Amino acid sequence: MNEEYICRCEEVTRKEIEEAIADGATTLAGIKRRTRAGMGLCQGRTCQRLITQMLAKALDPAEIKPPTSRPPVRAIKIGEIVEGEYE
Repeated sequence: MNEEYICRCEEVTRKEIEEAIADGATTLAGIKRRTRAGMGLCQGRTCQRLITQMLAKALDPAEIKPPTSRPPVRAIKIGEIVEGEYE
């Protein structure tokens, strides 16, 4: 049987996400914690929409919360990074 990968970066299958939802995951963050979907190189840009669609089929779409994002600790200029390389 062919596996359908939803998160290609972390090789998370549709079945794994469905199991996470059945196990009580009701948010993108909950699925991410259980399966690592969205934690790869693309940071969910490829799979987030697919996972949201899967959640919408299993839950009331109004209950689905948007994903959280973390801003940088503080803004830094590129020049500061380059200068730091020579210290």
